[in-house]
Amino acid sequence: MRVSRRDLDGAAARGVISRDQAGELWRVLGEREGSRFDLANVAYYLGALVVISAMTWFMTLGWERFGGGGILAISLSYATIFAGIGWLLWNKPGLRIPGGLLVTVAVCMTPLAIYGFQRMAGLWPQKDPGDYTEYYYWIQGGWFAMEVGTIVAGLIALRFVHFPFITAPIAFTLWFMSMDLTPLIYGERYYDEQGYQMVSLVFGLIVLVGAYLVDRRTQEDYAFWGYLFGTFAFWGGLTMFEGGTEFEWALYAGVNLLMVLVSVLLDRRVFIVFGAVGLFTYVGHLAWEIFEDSLLFPFALSAVGIGIMALGILYAKNKNRIERALMNSLPDSLKRLLPPQRRAR
Repeated sequence: MRVSRRDLDGAAARGVISRDQAGELWRVLGEREGSRFDLANVAYYLGALVVISAMTWFMTLGWERFGGGGILAISLSYATIFAGIGWLLWNKPGLRIPGGLLVTVAVCMTPLAIYGFQRMAGLWPQKDPGDYTEYYYWIQGGWFAMEVGTIVAGLIALRFVHFPFITAPIAFTLWFMSMDLTPLIYGERYYDEQGYQMVSLVFGLIVLVGAYLVDRRTQEDYAFWGYLFGTFAFWGGLTMFEGGTEFEWALYAGVNLLMVLVSVLLDRRVFIVFGAVGLFTYVGHLAWEIFEDSLLFPFALSAVGIGIMALGILYAKNKNRIERALMNSLPDSLKRLLPPQRRAR
């Protein structure tokens, strides 16, 4: 919900709160770091993303000239500097955002540091996966140690710096781990056996459950990135299964419909986005394979689409009433399972 000073003044004019209370409330809201989309915050995040990109996605082959020991030394030096400055800024009033972002950058240096150590020692979980630049492009079991180390580093950082964006590299790495676990479990023929799909689906579901448990226990949004990358892994694995009977296709549609409903219950848009894409995929299957020669199918489908839009309009007009009725109809035992932000609405 976006609140302006005009909204508070309007509430004071209607007698809901006093003008002094409106002024004090506006001052308190203005002190909430992270809630303001201003030029300073944009610069903080943009700068951090540029540094992360430089040391991860845009890493060049030239770094291999340093050798494993050189890469380890440089990445540890960078991580120490970023973490140290980040910790100092984190403890200064008004600078918690750049401080938290610098600590996040330090966490993102972890896979490069572990890669340097492994390159120096010649230790790999499966086999030498190749140059570091391929970490972000190819599924290899040899990356697994780098991913475990990054997750551990992120959790340690969160222990001392309670900054929600630190969960981004953790969730991103978990998504990568869901893919790189597959050749470790199934061997090199993992794709022929649909191993990637199964591991991605199960691992994504585990991440989603973890994000939900975090969501239940925190007031700040530490669960966003877990929901996002967990849904990537779960929905991607589910969608990548090839072929299947019509019952399996209907089951796929049912799971995507359930994701849409869960998005309303948990107030997480990521579920409705992927669920809607999944339902559209099922409709495409019906159009191109089941009703390929039907003349009436496009008209019937258009009618269904218009009906969905009409339901959307009705929901938009009665959103608060519908959500209140939904929450009131839930038993107390189920309400207690919802995240605290959702229970408060």
